[in-house]
Amino acid sequence: MHMSLMKAKEYLKSYGLENQIMEFSVSSATVEEAAKAVNCKEEEIAKTLSFIVEDKPILIVVAGDKKIDNSKYKAEFHTKAKMIPFENVEELIGHEVGGVCPFGIKKDVQVYLDTSLKRFPIIYPACGSSNSAIKLTIEELEKVSNYNKWIDVCKSV
Repeated sequence: MHMSLMKAKEYLKSYGLENQIMEFSVSSATVEEAAKAVNCKEEEIAKTLSFIVEDKPILIVVAGDKKIDNSKYKAEFHTKAKMIPFENVEELIGHEVGGVCPFGIKKDVQVYLDTSLKRFPIIYPACGSSNSAIKLTIEELEKVSNYNKWIDVCKSV
């Protein structure tokens, strides 16, 4: 089993949610692939995006049909949106691109939830690997993501 998936699973076990994790024989690295694997709408996939703010890594969990709105992002974080380079994501966050999620991450990573997720009773974030996801309610996501706060930094794709 993938190390990152094991970390996420171990972390979710403390909330009794490890049985909600789905593993696929196909890739779920992109929103489109994940929606096919889970058999849900693309917007119900919760993408976790990684940025650097004041030299610190942060994660923003957003709905699958949204992308970062630079002016809203700047208003929230008082800086330009700067994504973590592909090759540094695993080192800074604890998961590699395609499996980034707010579960089992490095201690200093701040997590934010975008209001675009609030439209759905159930969402599906990745779970540490590029072929996994977990089925969560918004309340469960709030509990297990250890999030800082809800923010509004997205626009439609």
